Amino acid sequence: MSLFLITDAAKSQIERLLERNPGKWAVSLAVLGGGCAGFKYEWGFADTKESIGDGDHVEDWGTGRFVVDETSMLYVAGTKIDWIEETFGSQFEISNPNSTSACGCGESFGI
Repeated sequence: MSLFLITDAAKSQIERLLERNPGKWAVSLAVLGGGCAGFKYEWGFADTKESIGDGDHVEDWGTGRFVVDETSMLYVAGTKIDWIEETFGSQFEISNPNSTSACGCGESFGI
């Protein structure tokens, strides 16, 4: 069962990121305290499969992988992740049903 909705556009971008960063095992998303709304998203990479914790959640569709650590799952389960291409900047768009407030930057949210 998937705990995220990752759009085809987001999957394609994750695959491109992994192709451009050889040696990285997965794209990762974590939730950290801070930001202007209380919590912030932090994107990164998991270097190896062995670096993934037992409670971490991995979405693996064969050509790409996405991982969220166990603690962050409390804040992002049920989230939709999309990739938005725009003329003056492209980015992952996170639609988090657990969020009760958000900052204009799109990287900070409150619960």
